[in-house]
Amino acid sequence: MTPFPPFSPMVSARSRVPRLVRGALACAVVAIGALMSAPVPVLMAQPTKGVSLGLQYRPGEKSALIVLPVRGANGDSLTTILSRDFDFSDRFTVVSSTAAPAVTGAINWALFAKLGVDGVVQVSVLPSGWVRVILHDVGLKSVRNQKDFPLPAGALSPAWRLAVHGVADAVEEWITGQRGIAQTRIAFTRAGRVWTVDSDGANVIPVTPSGMSPQWLPSGRGIVYTVLDGVRNPVMFTDLATGAQRVLASAPGIEHTTPAISPDGRTLLYARGSDSGTDLFAQPFDGGAPRRVTVGRGRASAQPTFSPDGQRVAFMSDRSGHPEVYISDLDGTNVELLTAAAFGDRDYRAGPDWSPDGRLVAFQSRNGGTFQIMTINLRDQSVRQVTNDGRNDDPSWAPDSRHLVLTSNRSGTRQLWVVDIETGRARQLTRGPETRLAAWSPRLQAQ
Repeated sequence: MTPFPPFSPMVSARSRVPRLVRGALACAVVAIGALMSAPVPVLMAQPTKGVSLGLQYRPGEKSALIVLPVRGANGDSLTTILSRDFDFSDRFTVVSSTAAPAVTGAINWALFAKLGVDGVVQVSVLPSGWVRVILHDVGLKSVRNQKDFPLPAGALSPAWRLAVHGVADAVEEWITGQRGIAQTRIAFTRAGRVWTVDSDGANVIPVTPSGMSPQWLPSGRGIVYTVLDGVRNPVMFTDLATGAQRVLASAPGIEHTTPAISPDGRTLLYARGSDSGTDLFAQPFDGGAPRRVTVGRGRASAQPTFSPDGQRVAFMSDRSGHPEVYISDLDGTNVELLTAAAFGDRDYRAGPDWSPDGRLVAFQSRNGGTFQIMTINLRDQSVRQVTNDGRNDDPSWAPDSRHLVLTSNRSGTRQLWVVDIETGRARQLTRGPETRLAAWSPRLQAQ
């Protein structure tokens, strides 16, 4: 297992009001009945009655959470992983668990309030290996929610860690109404093959013998990618559970690049290039004849990305004499220039990715002699610059439509970085040999 970077808790409990994202309304406080029987002691406080607002999520603000030190086998790992996941969500300020008051009985609400804590996450390891999670609301001096979560055998294994990420995502949903993105992975290209990495930078694993430009199936069970072998240059599929591979598109002397899969998993879209130009082609994922989508007449069209409803596609084309981002219907009709109003050097915009909520398209733009990541709002065509440091390419959205993974050389070599588009906070995801062409998975389930 590749070591993950040390946890650095946030120190500010408030962030500036976001410009583009409207947060979800806070969930109603849930009263919890009697504690489920178990030999592991837990701390309970009876829910209080009233209408006072306690732990909640407000757009542009952060609630302060603390994860109590977890006792028992792998307790330190559970505490660290959960704390890091809450921090990386960018929706919470995480108070270090070392600051937690000693708790031996009833919770001392005043002590936690003095620490500025809004919510206390208490985790107990059950004899079965499952974990019991209780979320305490400091403001209301009550239990907000609780649930038992299964963890697979093989502590600290990739599957075990993925399940722990799922626990963090569930707690985030209790507070914000939206499931977190910790239980995801990112596929990327390194040294001529495809790899995956957990959302927190752990478990860097090669998953193909060769390949580049990976994209995830909507189910998360596998990836599609291209192999440039100089002969048939096919689009391939790899089942990540079994390792089985198969060719999806191939023809002698023709390059098949930048594949994408429709949201329903039924349509494969890719760029097919030859001496007469490069165009987009679509075909059924399970097999069938390819259908031409664009007619470039010697120009290049590539890098397709589907709209969330699967009816439209954004892509890069140099039909105007330089690369720009266009949108069309899936059959190639109703083509529109998307980046006409974008700013920058106005001679190179490419690498589009459509946000899962359908509001934004991210892309790379040449700005001031280097490349930066931009977003364009499809409603009003407003453009926003997301990055400033170094060169930044190849954006890919997280399932929450708030975070982007991208390639950046800001650390000296091209690595993957995750950026929160609300606050601009960036964190380095990968280290080591050069890395690029990332694709964020959908939310996954523990295997």
